[in-house]
Amino acid sequence: MRHPPPSDPSKPPPGTPHTPLTEARKAVGKSDRSRARGFALQALYQVLVGNNPVAEVDPFTRELVGFSKCDTDHFQALLHGCAAESEDLDALIAPMLDRKLTELSPIERAAMWIGAYELLHHPDIPARVVLNEAIELAKEFGGTDGHRYVNGVLHALARRLRPTEVATDGPRRFR
Repeated sequence: MRHPPPSDPSKPPPGTPHTPLTEARKAVGKSDRSRARGFALQALYQVLVGNNPVAEVDPFTRELVGFSKCDTDHFQALLHGCAAESEDLDALIAPMLDRKLTELSPIERAAMWIGAYELLHHPDIPARVVLNEAIELAKEFGGTDGHRYVNGVLHALARRLRPTEVATDGPRRFR
């Protein structure tokens, strides 16, 4: 009689539904900054959808499970920076769109705000990392193909805001 090979205890068995526990396992490899971006996206979603003031959303978000593992300074900069500069970020993003800003899903819009904000204010973060992180946010929180749209818009914006870096990275590394 053959026994199945032992399974990896860090992975749920095949067919296991996504639960907070399986999501927690999935998030183990995330960096502190990646976690900060995820919490910032959730907070910006509340600002966009619920018209909740940042002053209320910020402390609420800080109480969420797992927040203590994120880069709180980066979260602070993203949430407050994106909210304060939302009109400027929209003005940067709008020319890259093939639709009206109001037709974007709030998740896509928040992911684009975060990406645009980082491209503008964090030259220490490579553009390809900014794009990848925004795409991952759209994959994790957004609709089926929203990440592709976020990629296209932010790639066009990166070519405009950081042309030398994009040209240096080349088409293969910069996606």
